[in-house]
Amino acid sequence: MTSRERVLASLNHREPDAVPVDFGSTAVTGIHVNAIAGLLDRYGLEKRPVRVYEPYQMLGLLDKDLKKAMGIDVEGIPAPETLFGFRNENWKPYRLDSGLEVLVSEHFRTTKEPNGDTLIYPKGDLSAPPSGRMPKNGFFFDTIVRQEPIDEAKLNPEDNLEEFGPITLENLDYFAVQSGSAAATGRAVMATFGGTAFGDIALVPAPFLKHPKGIRDIEEWYISTVTRQEYIHRIFERQAEIALKNLEKIKVAVAGRVDAVFICGTDLGTQQSQFCSVDTFRKLYFPYYKMVNDWVHRNTRWKTFKHSCGAVEPLIEPFIDAGFDILNPVQITAAGMDAAHLKKTYGGRIVFWGGGVDTQTTFAFGTPTHVREQVLRRMEVLAPGGGFIFNAVHNIQATTPMDNIIAMIDAVQEFNGRK
Repeated sequence: MTSRERVLASLNHREPDAVPVDFGSTAVTGIHVNAIAGLLDRYGLEKRPVRVYEPYQMLGLLDKDLKKAMGIDVEGIPAPETLFGFRNENWKPYRLDSGLEVLVSEHFRTTKEPNGDTLIYPKGDLSAPPSGRMPKNGFFFDTIVRQEPIDEAKLNPEDNLEEFGPITLENLDYFAVQSGSAAATGRAVMATFGGTAFGDIALVPAPFLKHPKGIRDIEEWYISTVTRQEYIHRIFERQAEIALKNLEKIKVAVAGRVDAVFICGTDLGTQQSQFCSVDTFRKLYFPYYKMVNDWVHRNTRWKTFKHSCGAVEPLIEPFIDAGFDILNPVQITAAGMDAAHLKKTYGGRIVFWGGGVDTQTTFAFGTPTHVREQVLRRMEVLAPGGGFIFNAVHNIQATTPMDNIIAMIDAVQEFNGRK
């Protein structure tokens, strides 16, 4: 099988010749630039600065030689703009606090605070208030909340819709070009079009806007999902309307070259429970996700990708009912997320994209032997019958031991060599 055939088989719950592998196709299945630099060195590949394509989490682009070494089967199309609202173009050198030199967009503009923290600015505009902070010697940016005082009498849902609008010709051209390049690799194509994540808490503070209006404080937003549900519904209704019109144009632009689409990264789980009840999910989020998923399935052959960390087992049935084809990152160490239970209960109806190794414990603090054993166990449980794309539980972090990363890759290749 080709990489694309392998992924499509698994997406359609048919067992492929080998378990497909993804690293780097989305902002939740990626690799920190530190780890990529280490992998280039470990595999003896050309030494070169890694390009930071997603500066919020400092995720790097994987070049074709590293993708080949890692056995990657999925090619990603990132959103046209980063989470800080600028395009990746005209790369320039940038040195991290660790001394690692990387490449960043010319619009990646930062300042240093007296304590050594790094501030980054929306759309690269140094005259605007900073929207992200990386602590000294840190590895990624935290959002700076810029909530204006809320006047309850003047709350207007349009203020929380500032970032949504008709897709531009420039972005349609971007998706047309990127989808062609991605499809030419022979890998399956995962695209992030944007605009379809309802209530994604990473997006609510709008680090990409210079002066965001509306409800932009994280705590206030979560409170609003209980106390201002009508306000939230009005935002979601208009957002869905805009998204469907944009998807109609995007469908034409990508011309059948996309296999799966990242719909949302709205986290609904904690380590032990959920951010909302099943009933609240069905009332507040479900109608809009179903609207988007139904449109996708009526009009394209794309599979739809739902990201949510945490203990979301009670929400998997509603995810399936809402039309999601894929669940990521499959946080199997969270409460109720036992891999065998998930596979037995939902494995024929939703694809598990992730769950291969736990990034919070084993991957970060275990030995290479522990990593190998966990990867093999997870694959033995999740791989039979298809419906599984190998990835770690979320992104590979900056401080993950290189021996553990290699042990993971080797274990995947060992398992696939048995097939």
